[in-house]
Amino acid sequence: MPAINFFEEDIAYKLKNKTAVRKWITDTIKEEGYQLSELNYIFCSDEYLLQINRQYLDHDTYTDIVTFDNSEKPGFIVSDIFISIERIRDNAEKFSVTETQELHRVLIHGALHLLGYKDKTAADKKKMTGKEDFYLAKRSF
Repeated sequence: MPAINFFEEDIAYKLKNKTAVRKWITDTIKEEGYQLSELNYIFCSDEYLLQINRQYLDHDTYTDIVTFDNSEKPGFIVSDIFISIERIRDNAEKFSVTETQELHRVLIHGALHLLGYKDKTAADKKKMTGKEDFYLAKRSF
């Protein structure tokens, strides 16, 4: 049975509207032609995510998200996505949006990476942002 799970690592954070968020992400995955097996979102601190960034990606920078694609079969989503709640809060203020709006953007951003979207080049970023906006507009909560 497919599952989207939410965990906390070294912080206390409770996601609002979990059922609606699960449905929204599941619907996004289906609409893109993929099947969901297991998707784990782990909410954590800046320092926790920095250590992951250093250990697994050899990056020594703070980031809001790190996505690990653990899928073994094409078209099937199995992943762990780590999200820094501190970065979400700082970026929400920086971009003049609510914390919930920024969190939803980052949640769908991680899912879009698993669906094959990239963000390293300007053209890829533009496409990714367009998809983020498209799916954010589909939220019904």
